[in-house]
Amino acid sequence: MIKKNYNISELSEEFDITPRTLRYYEDQSLISPKRQGQSRIYSAADRARLIWILRGKRVGFSITDIREVLDMYYREGGKAAQCKATISACLERIKTLEQQRKDIDETLKDLTGLVDTVSTFMKENYPNQLEK
Repeated sequence: MIKKNYNISELSEEFDITPRTLRYYEDQSLISPKRQGQSRIYSAADRARLIWILRGKRVGFSITDIREVLDMYYREGGKAAQCKATISACLERIKTLEQQRKDIDETLKDLTGLVDTVSTFMKENYPNQLEK
């Protein structure tokens, strides 16, 4: 069962983040806990937004990107617009990551070839200098 309200320690522990991180997300207007004196009281909606924030950060979205998608919920089109924007952003991120993977694979191939070339040179010209 999901609680209706949470304090900063409960959310920090549940999501394995620091209270400072929660305060940062609050400063960035991503979550808006209520106050009881000095204490922050997070709602179930804040918790749900935090899940989206952490998921977005984990897959490489910026705070600005995350804010834009989260804020769509409250605009015209609401959740449907938010879902469309999420799909679009994810597809764009996939495209970027696939290009990065291709670039990494090419770099690894180039480095492996360089190691092979230099190793062959070393074997032919400096056979006593090779590490064993």
